[in-house]
Amino acid sequence: MDDDHMRCFNRTDRLAIFTGTETMIGRTVHVDAWDETTGVALVVDPKHGTRRPVTDYPDFSHLEQADQVAAAIPGGGWRAYWKDEGPDNGPLTEQVLAWIVTAKGRATPITVDAHGHVDDAESADRLIPPGEE
Repeated sequence: MDDDHMRCFNRTDRLAIFTGTETMIGRTVHVDAWDETTGVALVVDPKHGTRRPVTDYPDFSHLEQADQVAAAIPGGGWRAYWKDEGPDNGPLTEQVLAWIVTAKGRATPITVDAHGHVDDAESADRLIPPGEE
């Protein structure tokens, strides 16, 4: 899954929102942990490979709540259909590998393509139940 969709699934239940600066674009980063002394949210700094407090960043804006994954269940024969995402902008159908269910009860279909790439199917034009063509 790409970063835009991963915002829904976070083990700490929080996302740090950064507005961006002249040299950095705005971004959403998973809160990795909490500082035990100060209680400040910590994020991973990819340049230094360490955890840093969100308050160390001048463009830190706020924290948002993320969904927590409660369960993953098999796809059950469902398929995702896109009318113009396939070859030559034609139709594309992929098997739903699994459903990710959040603590709030939201179910997200996870698909796998012919090359084995896994992604969510939230952008699908339609979800096709088992046995329906």
